[in-house]
Amino acid sequence: MNRAFMSTNRMAPGWPHSGFGVKHPILLAPMAGAGGVELAIAVARVGGLAALPCGMATPQQIEAEVARFRAAVDAPLNLNFFCHTLPDAPDDRGWRTLLAPYYAELAIKPGDPPPLRRPFSAEWADLVEHLRPELVSFHFGLPARDLLERVRAAGAFVIGNATSLAEGRWLAERGVDAVIAQGWEAGGHSGHFLTDAPEQIGLFALVRLLTETLPVPVIAAGGIMDGRGIAAALTLGASAVQLGTAFLGAPESLIAAPHRAALASARAERTVMTNLFSGRTARGIRNRLIDDLGAINPAAPPYPHASAALAPLRKAAEAQGRDDFTPLWAGQGAPLARAEPVTEIVERLAYEALKELSR
Repeated sequence: MNRAFMSTNRMAPGWPHSGFGVKHPILLAPMAGAGGVELAIAVARVGGLAALPCGMATPQQIEAEVARFRAAVDAPLNLNFFCHTLPDAPDDRGWRTLLAPYYAELAIKPGDPPPLRRPFSAEWADLVEHLRPELVSFHFGLPARDLLERVRAAGAFVIGNATSLAEGRWLAERGVDAVIAQGWEAGGHSGHFLTDAPEQIGLFALVRLLTETLPVPVIAAGGIMDGRGIAAALTLGASAVQLGTAFLGAPESLIAAPHRAALASARAERTVMTNLFSGRTARGIRNRLIDDLGAINPAAPPYPHASAALAPLRKAAEAQGRDDFTPLWAGQGAPLARAEPVTEIVERLAYEALKELSR
């Protein structure tokens, strides 16, 4: 694929031309559970690069969403997949014991667990070959070599996610076309995969480490909420930015009403890394579960099994307008989020960034 997608000349009065035809170097973060086809369509229509999260969906659901996207807009699309190793079902009796008082309080029973987040597989490779998305991005590393080659052969521009210099090098050595620099500030799941825990590197340090070392474009992600943040990332060497939290307040996002309320409150100033909601570290706004059990609790089963026992609690609490058991994913820049339509968000970000870069 043409790496001119994120090319040079960032200080020009207009954005660099993209090999994929997007107007702005702004990528929509996939955000499984929060991002969907309506958000993707809205971002694409206003000149950003759209994405669909596939980690919590079935191939049939993604095929339907891609069809809706293609019918609505003529624009490139990024399909995002997880590459974790799915562990066997653990002994989660300790975890369920911790949650038992909440079940009693809400007068509910555990019920059937939701489908697990499935890693990239031959079935997903089949879908990529069928749908032929312009871009495919991976979280938690990369799939097996044969599966990755199938993605490349389908013509996709391949993007990996790094939380450290070592991960960036690892991805570049395996031939990715671009690397996302995911800083410690980022909301949602940390994409670390070479270590058991993220190295806690801030975005700007990580961007400089990667841009000075890697032979491929670097996309900055984590804590960027306005045009000044975009301009700063580009000035430090990033070829584009990926934003998630900045779009959470948009009416096109899928977050529940309690999540929107938390995002618009003073609580958004207190994001923490927690393993409670999935079994893997992810950044979100504090809520009752975190306050009660601590942000990191060893009783939480490994990713993605922790979410199974929480699902009925979340559903019952959200029906009452409460976020006690909802993963309120958001980055450290969450207090800067605005409840605006996507069109207004992207146009404002682009105007602010160009204003800063033109100085």
